[in-house]
Amino acid sequence: MAFTSMTFLALVAGTVLLYYLLPRRGQWVLLLVASMAFYVAGGGKTLVWLLAVAGVTWGCGLGLQKLNDKRKTVDKALQKPIKAAKKRVVALGALLCFGLLYAMKYWNFTLELLPTAVGTRLPRWDFLMPLGLSFFTFQSFGYVVDVYRGKVQAQRNPAKYLLFVSFFPQMVQGPIGRYDALAPQLLAPKSLDWENLRRGIQLAMWGYFKKMVIADRAAVVVDAVLVDQCPYGGAVIAAAVGLYCVQLYCDFSGGIDIARGVAELLGIEMAENFRRPLFATSLADYWRRWHISLGQWMRDYLFYPMSLSKPFARLGKWARGHIGGMAGKIFATSLATFIIYLVIGVWHGSSLKYIVYGLWNGTIITASLLLERRFQAWRTSLGIHPESRGWHGVQIVRTCFLVFLGRYLTRAPRLLTALALLKTTFTRPVLSQLWDGTLLSLGLAASDFLIIALGVAVVVGVELYQERGGHVREALAAKRPVVQWLAIAVPLVILVAFGVFRSGYISSAFIYGQF
Repeated sequence: MAFTSMTFLALVAGTVLLYYLLPRRGQWVLLLVASMAFYVAGGGKTLVWLLAVAGVTWGCGLGLQKLNDKRKTVDKALQKPIKAAKKRVVALGALLCFGLLYAMKYWNFTLELLPTAVGTRLPRWDFLMPLGLSFFTFQSFGYVVDVYRGKVQAQRNPAKYLLFVSFFPQMVQGPIGRYDALAPQLLAPKSLDWENLRRGIQLAMWGYFKKMVIADRAAVVVDAVLVDQCPYGGAVIAAAVGLYCVQLYCDFSGGIDIARGVAELLGIEMAENFRRPLFATSLADYWRRWHISLGQWMRDYLFYPMSLSKPFARLGKWARGHIGGMAGKIFATSLATFIIYLVIGVWHGSSLKYIVYGLWNGTIITASLLLERRFQAWRTSLGIHPESRGWHGVQIVRTCFLVFLGRYLTRAPRLLTALALLKTTFTRPVLSQLWDGTLLSLGLAASDFLIIALGVAVVVGVELYQERGGHVREALAAKRPVVQWLAIAVPLVILVAFGVFRSGYISSAFIYGQF
């Protein structure tokens, strides 16, 4: 069920209406029913996989809670075997959850990498991919780890736990929620709050504007150019990749805004997932601002456990003794960082291009850590002040260029196509195609390009205001009611005029929905 469909809007409207009419004790039940309806409409045949992951992680949570409680009552001598039992429960949960994720997303890809004599003898599993598989798997396993650490108490009611796993606004593309932040809100009784309704509608409308007016327009050119055997010159390819950057940003952030806006209609605040990545000053800073919930999940549940583990402690000791200097001190941490970004690349999909994408990000970010002191010395020798506006601007432009190059990998149909597109971009630009009518033959009129440009200018302007400390929603809240409702009515008119009812409009699927 697409966020841009009338069915979804009807589901949201009906859920919000009944949510505030029902007795408070039944509100969470309604949310569960709405979530199941959403999931069944979007992929009913795969509901079994959602229930399987929820069942496994719920059972692991109960087992861990029982061990946590037991640990409080036994002597110190018996603490060690209980801790070992807890680790076995977590390992079992990880094996089952990520085993399913691997089987669904990566098994057939693995067969393609194996020698033909081996790969052809092993069975292929052509299952229908469950909606939001990566998102609800990561969210569920995060809950298991939190119970293991004693951060949260296990949820004994399986229906209430299933609501946490399947809350419908987050199913398509996140954000990845934490149990201690999200579950209490889902289960708490709510009263009608007109402020929540207004703010939720405003945020959702902002998301729909980015998705339907900007992203879906840009997708027309992107889909026409970035294909196998691309017939266009490098300038048109670069323009299409630039439009893909626009499409991806407005598609993903717009979808998250819609999800968070719908949740806010129900009095629920979901995790922030974007913090103006347009203004990132390094690739590492970009990833701290982009898909925040995924980055924080990787940090808390993979990076810290790995970098603080005994093998990495031994590696760090070896590096300090054999490599020496700053490189030796940060070698183990840098390796852990590299592995994280490789995993993030693979998380995006089962293809060589995503592996290379992870290597691209991991290599640059790890190299920047290892060479940080050299960069500082170089900057000092040139008399560049690290806090100057000029240097800040250079860092932003440099980061945008690195992100731009990486997008060749994530959008091209396959790795070889991405490399071919890159080669054409820098060896055969054919600049004349930018003004000889080629761009206008790709499915968009000049007015469409103008609307994209104006839309991007609005998005950049809003984010620049926020980057400088402004708070758009708080500023709107301080205005008169007529201004606040105009902030809803104006985007609605724009959506109708330039989105839903524009000639030939077809809403594209959310890009991150495939991950």
